[in-house]
Amino acid sequence: MEPYSGSQKYAPGTGALSGEWVNFVLTNFRKAFSPGGVKGETLIDIAAGPTIYHLLSACEVFKKIITSDFLEQNRAEVEKWLKKEPGALDWTDIVKRVCELEGNRENWEKKEEKLRRTVKQVLQCDVLKKKPFEPITLPPADCLISCLCLEGACPDVAAYCNALKSFKDLLKPGGHIIIQSCLNATFYLVGKNRFSALAISKEQVKESFEEAGFEIVKMIVVPREDRSRMDIGDYDGLYCVHARKPDTK
Repeated sequence: MEPYSGSQKYAPGTGALSGEWVNFVLTNFRKAFSPGGVKGETLIDIAAGPTIYHLLSACEVFKKIITSDFLEQNRAEVEKWLKKEPGALDWTDIVKRVCELEGNRENWEKKEEKLRRTVKQVLQCDVLKKKPFEPITLPPADCLISCLCLEGACPDVAAYCNALKSFKDLLKPGGHIIIQSCLNATFYLVGKNRFSALAISKEQVKESFEEAGFEIVKMIVVPREDRSRMDIGDYDGLYCVHARKPDTK
């Protein structure tokens, strides 16, 4: 369920990235990637859209980030920001918000530069494939994250579960996965274009992770509070699942 598709333009702080969604995502990633939390060598980010906001805490605890998206336009937007090219999306306000969550609002420019150094690749991915990055084969990662993706890409719960199984193959034994998205949405708008969404429940999310072979560490579900823009998406809640690939014996 990406907030950007095709040639549609987008500005931080509007649409899907406003209000409670951003607060939910940033807070959960801040907690997950805080000292003593999830860390490692490599993090894979699946279907980022044109965005970088969800990587701002991760760059503090991973040496290498591989981000990705299906659409060339989205990957181009990310590359533009990474290279500080004219016309790149301005993430300053959200970067400052993350720094404030981390207790260091004054260092937002250093945060941006650290993320730019940490993102090593921007790849094409297709979450409906058994090997989402083929023909590229990636070494197993310590952590995989994804936001607002599977409900937009998967036609049914079986496809959602199969995508999770393919994600598990991208992780080291004991590796972590953190998925954040929306519950029970049937549609969402990008500009004036309407897209169908997989209306998945919290029970189906939990069952899919278990069927895919993950051990759930934490599952957070909150009801939607802001219903002022039901016309751009009819989800009724937000979820965050933090799970682990079992260790080999």
